[in-house]
Amino acid sequence: MTAATDSELLEAWRAGDKRAGKQLFERHYDAINRFFRNKAGADAPDLVQKTFLGCLESVERFRGEGSFRSWLFAVAYRQLCKHYRTRATERAHFDIETVTARDLDPTPSRMFAARREQRILMEALRQIPIEFQVALELHYWEQMSDAEIARTLGVPLGTMKSRIRRARQLLTERITECAASPAELNSTLGNLDQWAEQLRAFALRDDSRPGRVDSDSGT
Repeated sequence: MTAATDSELLEAWRAGDKRAGKQLFERHYDAINRFFRNKAGADAPDLVQKTFLGCLESVERFRGEGSFRSWLFAVAYRQLCKHYRTRATERAHFDIETVTARDLDPTPSRMFAARREQRILMEALRQIPIEFQVALELHYWEQMSDAEIARTLGVPLGTMKSRIRRARQLLTERITECAASPAELNSTLGNLDQWAEQLRAFALRDDSRPGRVDSDSGT
């Protein structure tokens, strides 16, 4: 039996099928959890919950511009920005074009990494401006196209293409600074897609997840 598409589940949910809403959340829970893991530290579980609650509260306003997944990540991105603005101080003023995840949360990433190259990649991502980090993680971990990422982050496609090019440049610079040897640098840069995919897999194996949001009650 063919699994229902997101659009079909969304339509059924809006028509009153609570099981369809729950299935939508279950389908995308891991991805939203992963989205916050390398950016929000110990606050990640709370932001996952807020994202799905935000989805519950605003789903009727979703008009199908783009995919449900892109819209859900847009909700997550807004929650992340709100979280950072709340945490920002005069010493770490929030400007998404310049501030990094490491600036606002200097503790190491909560994502598990078995290899040194993976740890270098995680740390390098946290040292580039958040808007660039988000774009690259959506590209590498969620396999989104440039058009999907642009829609998710609410910018023109041309702007997103330029942003991703710049993000890759900055990531390469940070990886170069973090690598302990030329061999480590070459291994990290030469197998970037592989390390990113393995980090994605490790994130899915983590058992320390918050409780899931009920698509009916919001609890």
